[in-house]
Amino acid sequence: MRVRRVVTTRAGGRSTGPFRSFNLSRGVGDDPAAVAANRRRLVAELGLAPGGAVFLQQVHGTTVATVDRPADPAAPDIPETDAAVTAQPGVALAVLAADCVPVLLADPGAGVVGAAHAGRVGAAAGVVPAVVAAMVELGARPEALEVLLGPAVCGACYEVPAQMRAEVEAALPGSGCRTRRGTPGLDIRAGLHRQLTELGVARIGVDPRCTMEDPDLYSHRREGRTGRLAALTWLDPTG
Repeated sequence: MRVRRVVTTRAGGRSTGPFRSFNLSRGVGDDPAAVAANRRRLVAELGLAPGGAVFLQQVHGTTVATVDRPADPAAPDIPETDAAVTAQPGVALAVLAADCVPVLLADPGAGVVGAAHAGRVGAAAGVVPAVVAAMVELGARPEALEVLLGPAVCGACYEVPAQMRAEVEAALPGSGCRTRRGTPGLDIRAGLHRQLTELGVARIGVDPRCTMEDPDLYSHRREGRTGRLAALTWLDPTG
């Protein structure tokens, strides 16, 4: 089955001020009417049915939801959940980010997709192995997975205290690095790439954009109060 993947930018929406303009998060203080309009436009532009994009109330955890139907656009996002999986065609799984790594996964042969929000805390806690395990329960195979690691703050920009780098490196080997200033840093995408490889995943793509460096993307580290981009994946029922 054909798999679709989309990553939004901050252009083309109704939000104003620090959220300008295509903010898709309900949880950052933006006007709810603007967010609702942005989500409606997103679903329409992607050719999905109303409610065809399922959003999560992300909390930097490892909880994975199994989705089997479209969402009610007026209902709250799935609470306290940082990843989702589905085998239902036409239902897009959406994760929100503004420096964290959006991870999109698919086994096209099995007809299973997954999406995870992998920030420093969630990645170190194991959100990606959790979503892979949930996909396997639906019939996916790790060796058949295709994964995209979306835009995120890069290791050259992500400066952290040395102790934090050591703690995250211990939990997510390969993530510790140095910034372009020579200070301790984290490259979460590098750590996730290594983790996925060790899980048996061979096809891993990386969107090289750094959210902190690219003004077309939202970045909490750069701006503080800001919006969130969305990374979505779904099974195309016509493909």
